[in-house]
Amino acid sequence: MNTLEARAPAAQTEEEAVANYLALHPEFFENHLGLLGKLKLPHARGAAVSLVERQVEVLRERHAAMEHKLNDFVAVARANDVVAERMHRFTRRLLRAGTRTEAVATLEASLREDLDTRHAALVLVGNQEDIPAQRFVRMVDAADPVLKSFESLFASGKPRCGQVRDSQRDFLFGAEGVDLGSVALVPLGNHGSLGLLALGSPDRDHFHPGMATEYLARLGELFADTLARKP
Repeated sequence: MNTLEARAPAAQTEEEAVANYLALHPEFFENHLGLLGKLKLPHARGAAVSLVERQVEVLRERHAAMEHKLNDFVAVARANDVVAERMHRFTRRLLRAGTRTEAVATLEASLREDLDTRHAALVLVGNQEDIPAQRFVRMVDAADPVLKSFESLFASGKPRCGQVRDSQRDFLFGAEGVDLGSVALVPLGNHGSLGLLALGSPDRDHFHPGMATEYLARLGELFADTLARKP
């Protein structure tokens, strides 16, 4: 075999040649309407159909797929609108809070009333004497060993969703944590300098690792800024 033969492209099969020709000459069937009517294609239901009928069926299938995808987009957009409206209400309530204590009370109420979250815990780090201890709030010292289990969360500075360790769940939610299937953890402040907010759901798939966390991050930023600015 010489060099030219070695470099020559492989010969096309008859099917490939026909396919390439039709791709380059889309007007072929317009110029041969009689042939178009004679062509038959096998169908999933067993009966042969004309090429035109098959094209119409393919177009219908594509239309149905596009309509389904459009409906999915609309559903996501409507869900985002609902979340955006809830975040707007939450922001307005925070703005009306006069003190850090009121801000904490507002956060708990908004999580329950605006964001429909029944299980939540707020962990605040350091000296927070102006905020009274309550079921919703966990006060911990910056050197408390319990914070070490959240080191990777604080290092990332981003919300995390999914499963948590049993020890973390017990610390955050106490006895009610046994019934929770999934949890969202939101660091507060610069890499969790203020603490974290934990949200729980009985549904294992409610807070899943693949979900978007933009709204959770914004919620955390809003509350952290409020704590930093209020007396």
